[in-house]
Amino acid sequence: MSNAKVPNALVGERVILEPMMLEHIAALSVAVCDGELWRLWYTNVPHPDEMKTYVEAAIAAEARGEALAYIVRDKFTGEVVGATRIMAWDQLNRRLEIGHTWYAKSAQQTGINTEAKYLLLSYAFETLDVMAVEFRTHWHNQRSREAITRIGAKQDGVLRNHRLLKDGTVRDTVVYSIIDSEWPDVKQQLRSRIAQYAR
Repeated sequence: MSNAKVPNALVGERVILEPMMLEHIAALSVAVCDGELWRLWYTNVPHPDEMKTYVEAAIAAEARGEALAYIVRDKFTGEVVGATRIMAWDQLNRRLEIGHTWYAKSAQQTGINTEAKYLLLSYAFETLDVMAVEFRTHWHNQRSREAITRIGAKQDGVLRNHRLLKDGTVRDTVVYSIIDSEWPDVKQQLRSRIAQYAR
């Protein structure tokens, strides 16, 4: 990894969120193989052979003003370990969603997700001035649901028969959110959790 600062990156103590570009395809393809994440039926993670299409679609969504796509880089190792996205940004109603998040298995439960969410939430509430940040996940994705709850989000409800998945199954989507009045407390909790992971 170059030591040069990446424009528009969100930089933490352990994590760097860099705007997703075509040059990241190879590294993302390697990261997704750590744990063969595409095999998890309740997630929508691309197969390595689909990574080019995945990245191109993310960049196209950003060009349309619909999303801000990032790769997640481990600051200590320099390796790309996952991806995440700010999306569904409703500027009129000042809300957005954080989603399309996945991590290589070796990066899970290491504190990387906690700091990545801290960076994204700080940017959403303090720079984009939203009043709510939403998270959505599959009803059966227990690990994701626990992770969302740990960062301080509250469950809003369940969208039943919400989406048809690639394998033909129907997804019930659990919706969570953090609102602006909750952000100061959530921010402090996240900072405490990040400190616990510090080496």
